[in-house]
Formats: sequence, C-alpha cells, structure tokens
Amino acid sequence: MKISRRNFLHLAASATVLSAVSRSARAQAYPTRPVRYIVSAPPGGSQDILARLTSQWLSERLSQQFVIENRPGGGTNTATEAVVRAPADGYTLLSVAPASAINATLYNNLNFNFIRDIAPVAAIFRGPYVMLVHPSVQAKTIPEFIAYAKSNPGKLNMASAGTGSGPHVAGELFKMLTGVNMVHVPYRGGAPALTDLLGGQVQVVFGGAPESIEYIRTGKLRALAVTTAARSEVLPEVPTVAEFVTGFEASAWYGIAAPKNTPVEIVNKLNTEINAGLVDPRMKARLANNLGGAGTPMTSTDFGKLIADETEKWGKVIKFAGIKLE
Repeated sequence: MKISRRNFLHLAASATVLSAVSRSARAQAYPTRPVRYIVSAPPGGSQDILARLTSQWLSERLSQQFVIENRPGGGTNTATEAVVRAPADGYTLLSVAPASAINATLYNNLNFNFIRDIAPVAAIFRGPYVMLVHPSVQAKTIPEFIAYAKSNPGKLNMASAGTGSGPHVAGELFKMLTGVNMVHVPYRGGAPALTDLLGGQVQVVFGGAPESIEYIRTGKLRALAVTTAARSEVLPEVPTVAEFVTGFEASAWYGIAAPKNTPVEIVNKLNTEINAGLVDPRMKARLANNLGGAGTPMTSTDFGKLIADETEKWGKVIKFAGIKLE
C-alpha cells in the first residue's frame, strides 16, 4: 500500500508529538524507583557531606530515595567510569569535583572523555582553599610571602592532598603566576598534610576551609589568603590571593552529572529541584557553617561551561608545572 507524501508527513509529525509527549510523561513521573548517587570520595569529607545533603533534599522533594554509593579509588576515575557506562535514564548520577576537570590532562589513557561522555546536571557548591603557613614562616601577607620565598628558593615545602589534587594545582598556579620556587610534598589526603603543617615539617598548604578554620582562629596556623575570586563569608578578614596576584583563582567546586544522552527533561527536573535547595535558608546555613562556602545555583548549560573552563585552566597549569603521576 502506497502512502501519500501528505499522509507520510502527517504520520511523521504525529510520531514526533507522541515521542515528545512520552518523554514529558517519563520526566513528570521520574523518579519511579531509587536513584544511585555515586560519590568518588570516601565517607566523611566535604564531597561526601555535600552529596548526602543533596540526596536528602532530592529524596524529600521527589519522594524517592537517592542512595549514596561511595566508590573511592583510581583518582575518582573508577566512579566516573561506572556512571559513564550506566544507562542514560536518570537513575545513576555522579558527584562531580575539581578532579573531574584535572584528570582530563593528568591521565593519559582514560577510558572516557569527561566532557564528551557526561551530561552536566547542576552545580551545588563552590568554596575556597586557604593558603596556610606555619607560624615560623616570616611572612604575614602575600607580598611578604613572595619576597620571603624568592629570597629562600627551594627551601619552602608545600604539602598537598596528593599529586594532581585541587590543593596541589592551586599551589602550582600560585607558583606559576608569582615565580616562586617551593618544593611540592604530596600526601595521601588533606588531613596528614595539615598534621605535618601543624608540626612544622612543611611550611605551606593550600587547605580546605572547613578543616582549617579552627587552627586559624586559635593561631596554630596563619591564613595568608583565600583562593576564590571573592572573600569568604566565614573568613571575611582574610584577603584573596587575587588582591595581590592578578588572575589567580582556585576553588573547590562540586556538582552532579549523569551519563550523556540522559533525557533533557530529567536533567532539567533535577536542576530545578537542586537549585531550589540551594536557595533554601536551611541549606544555605548548613553550607556556610559546615563547609565555609555557598551554593551555586546555575543552569546545566552554565555548569557544563564551568567544567570546560576548569578543564582548560588546569590543563595549562599541569603542562606548565610538568605534573606527572608516579
């Protein structure tokens, strides 16, 4: 049986409409079963805390459980690969952190391309690192520190949470923009690096704000600056590095992604609900008090741009510093 061109076009249009209606219906019903929320960090850290706050909010708003699944290891690549290979149906989500952007250049043989293979869903949080020095360091400001470091080349040890970590590349960006020479000392996590800074075994750390604040307030460590573009609400008296070093910015940021080709209606639904949580007064207070930063409501498109910009920036720093995994 032959079908006229007019009838064919009518049937095609009807199929398109039915497909759109079907997608819309799925998005309205989503989620109809529990959602896996994979976190590339172990329990207890900032990334895990943020994921649990977000999952609690989404579970309450969408009347389904968002179940945290911690999958540390492989420099966050194990968790990322699990999500990249998951069905693109909105039932597997990934907690995204700076490592997601850093690893694109740091690792040579990844089984995925992060920007190509994930769908950005929503940003959640952005907070500062704090440039900390041991009280024995004879510098109380960034200009004094730069002068001190240049007069003592190679004598300052800069500890980090590990090679290629966010604090490490923040320190390398500082070195790149100021021309100072510090010896990088990688640790297996931020806590042991901070412990050795307190003991004076190392002199400098770009550390997380939550774990540093009490040491700053008691005078056990000296905060020279925060690394974000604007001053921190929890450390308002501490200047930014950028007030003295043009072009410097580094931050700990977190968000949610899904496998590529996840229906846009589901991505938009999650984005809307997460952004609603980030402006909720209770959530805002918990982010400020517990993590020293603020929620960052933005569209999924803008979050994708943030990831792309961070990937480009840290790629340049890694290449300039010659950072290699051992």
